[in-house]
Amino acid sequence: MIGTVVNTTAVVIGSCIGLGLKKSIPESYKNIFFQTTGLITLALGFAMVASMKHLIVVIFSMVIGTFFGTWCKIEERIERLGEVLKNRFNIHGERFSEGLITAFLMFCVGSMTILGAIEEGLGKSSDLLITKSVLDGFSSIILSSVFGIGVLLSALPLFLFQAAITLLAMQVAPFFTSEMIECLTSVGGIMMIGLGLNILEIKKIPVSNMLPALLFVCLFMFAFQNINL
Repeated sequence: MIGTVVNTTAVVIGSCIGLGLKKSIPESYKNIFFQTTGLITLALGFAMVASMKHLIVVIFSMVIGTFFGTWCKIEERIERLGEVLKNRFNIHGERFSEGLITAFLMFCVGSMTILGAIEEGLGKSSDLLITKSVLDGFSSIILSSVFGIGVLLSALPLFLFQAAITLLAMQVAPFFTSEMIECLTSVGGIMMIGLGLNILEIKKIPVSNMLPALLFVCLFMFAFQNINL
């Protein structure tokens, strides 16, 4: 899991740099960074859904996954965890939970995360995750300068998420077909669009509640492929 380790390290280093620069960056520049990040996130999301296939599978996955995530109150639980961590470690800053959630989603739901972790798990290459590490490193500098230490702590769930995908790919390699990866990318793209709207403060969308859709799209796509066989 070299790629995942490098990726996590890049986020930690980038976040530390951003935290160090936080006080020296004027508020007006932080707003520009914030808006730019939101626009880039939207662009990435639209790019990921541009070639969407198996529309019905993606729709069902998003609807059922979001209902399930809402029922489990994932967003609410993450925010509650953020408040617990703030109080436990005496962390100041009202955007701690928002930074934790935003950074985790940005680093984890993109196509490079899924494809890179699967490729590494299949023993092909770590190149995609290492390339992603460079991008995440620079992104974490900007995000941590705006949101604070929550971005740094997102490195832990990032490591666990990517490591889980890599280990899963090692065990069930044939399960991840190219069509399934395309559907995962589309679902991730929809979530990225929602995240971009959140960052730009256009509309508050509980994107964390959509995370189960990543699991459901795999299950539905697997069933779809076997039915057609």
